Amino acid sequence: MPGEFVRKALYFGLGVLAVTRESAEKWVSDMVEKGEMSRDEARKFVDEVVERGEQQREEAKNFIRQEIAKMRDELGLISREELEELRQRVEALEARQQEQA
Repeated sequence: MPGEFVRKALYFGLGVLAVTRESAEKWVSDMVEKGEMSRDEARKFVDEVVERGEQQREEAKNFIRQEIAKMRDELGLISREELEELRQRVEALEARQQEQA
């Protein structure tokens, strides 16, 4: 169902967007100030969190693309590439017809 897909995509996106470099650095900075983490550990942690966030964003984009392709196929819609191919074929046929006229 499209509604279920949108709900899952929204929840996934919120999780990915919740951790930005800025928010991770602020949280880790507080940990360093309290002496619960060294600066080196903090830097590594932030880098790992940001890298994982980027991976999750890429996974989300791929997931969304796959779901849209499935929905397009289920609805019998064509892609931009298919539309462009049809447009070119029509233009070629029109040109051939004009040459014969």
